[in-house]
Amino acid sequence: MILFKKLSSFTVFLAIAFGSFAQNTVGLINYQPGNQEGYVLFSPIVSRNSYLIDKCGEKVHQWSASTYKPALSAYLLEDGSLLRTGQLNNLDFDEGGSGGIIERFSWNGELTWSYSISNSMNCQHHDILPMANGNILCIVWDSYTKQEAISKGKDSTYNLTHIWSEKIVELQPIGLDSAEVVWEWKLWNHLVQDYDMSKPDFGNISSNPGLVNINYFPGAGGSPDWIHLNSIDYNEELDQILLSSHTLNEIWIIDHSTTTDQAASHSGGNSGKGGDLLYRWGNPQAYQRGNPSTKKLYGQHHSTWIPQGYPNEGKLLVFNNGLNRPGNYSSIDIIAPPLNESNTYSIDASSQYLPLDLSWSYTANNPSDFYSSNISGVYPLENGSFMATSGTKGMFLEIDSSKQIQWTYINPENNSGIMTQGNTPSNNLVFRCNFYTEDYPAFTGQTLAPLGEIELNPTSPSICQTLSTSDEYPNLVSIYPNPVSSVLSINTENLSDFKIQITDVFGRIVLEEKNKSTVDCSSLSHGVYFISIISRNNQIVLFRTLAKS
Repeated sequence: MILFKKLSSFTVFLAIAFGSFAQNTVGLINYQPGNQEGYVLFSPIVSRNSYLIDKCGEKVHQWSASTYKPALSAYLLEDGSLLRTGQLNNLDFDEGGSGGIIERFSWNGELTWSYSISNSMNCQHHDILPMANGNILCIVWDSYTKQEAISKGKDSTYNLTHIWSEKIVELQPIGLDSAEVVWEWKLWNHLVQDYDMSKPDFGNISSNPGLVNINYFPGAGGSPDWIHLNSIDYNEELDQILLSSHTLNEIWIIDHSTTTDQAASHSGGNSGKGGDLLYRWGNPQAYQRGNPSTKKLYGQHHSTWIPQGYPNEGKLLVFNNGLNRPGNYSSIDIIAPPLNESNTYSIDASSQYLPLDLSWSYTANNPSDFYSSNISGVYPLENGSFMATSGTKGMFLEIDSSKQIQWTYINPENNSGIMTQGNTPSNNLVFRCNFYTEDYPAFTGQTLAPLGEIELNPTSPSICQTLSTSDEYPNLVSIYPNPVSSVLSINTENLSDFKIQITDVFGRIVLEEKNKSTVDCSSLSHGVYFISIISRNNQIVLFRTLAKS
């Protein structure tokens, strides 16, 4: 108790200094020991800026040279260049995600290459992907007239003037403003319909899961954007491409080993199936082998392969937005596709593509707390965690395999400019952030000194700062999660016979335990507290602000 009396005034002083931690509304919100160190790249949707921040929420670099707002993805290349899409406001393709131009900027912001895919028939949109060979995969809307669609077997009651299909092009950049299309795949060559037997592509839908039913559209009418691809990934080892169709609630895999001619057919390539879908998952109703209960994806916006060497390697990772899912909540889902020895995907004559369920899934304890109706994404991290973007909130989260949030950051720029710490964020949407480890080649030779927080009037000192009053036990204790909603975990090394003491901002002890690895904080009210870990000789091993959410 003598120790407590000595600490009381210090605790009250720190409560004043650190009380704003729980009130942070933008920038760094949560930082836990053990999160994956590195850098995060993001481009606010309403801004022409792209930012690179460290995990303490401080800006280390910024690109501001683009004339265009993002459309929608951006990547940091290994040579330190920023590859960024831009909105050209093509009135022939006036839908969410519309872009039209791809730009590459040097580390210092010099425009080194620019290429446009934007006319009355085609428009780049949503996502691109830089490849190891220097080429770029692009998602492109591919427009056809109503008459062309009906001639392919589209239901004749279709009442719009155009329908937008999709194509994937592989660009080889040339010079400052040119590119060669070295490979192309068109969905229009891989359709099936059972509406009009006199038209091409007539067949049994369920017998042709590698083809897409031109008359299946479960989404709202009034838009020609029939498929709405919104992400692209590439597996170099398999030479396959992974796509996400928002409106069909499906992810697709296609063969990239084909020539362009083979990609337009139903044979050729490593798979022997040409450009037909090798795999699809999420909504077997789309190929008439399911019902509403078999639907697993709801307006998803991002799918990637988990790389070799990572936990869950070879599986598929999806940000499942949950649009129109009962309960309106998002999830991060892992899927194990039935890849066989020939690098194709097994399916029998009548059932849906496996698996029937997920390998792993994350939702918030209160599911609706983690919900983004559109945009968003997720990447796997080397440490087994996941870097997720809850896009409508401009929020980035590192979530570990135990489903604990290790790091949280909220984009502080909206359509009015840079926000002030403490103000409620709004209109700060981000399509998705990208994460890069500290040894990523782009950082070789670059100065990555922290330049301060982006937001105005940032918290001082930062949440990232850890307080300890003793050097005798460095790095022996960590607590997580912080903020805590229920159970707090205490991780100690080589430390026995210790006391855990939680005090409120007035220095009153509200909870005390001894030699426990977990502490039940569910009875605490929301707010700011202080936790002390005290050794057997009454030394304070750790003293830290604790937020109760």
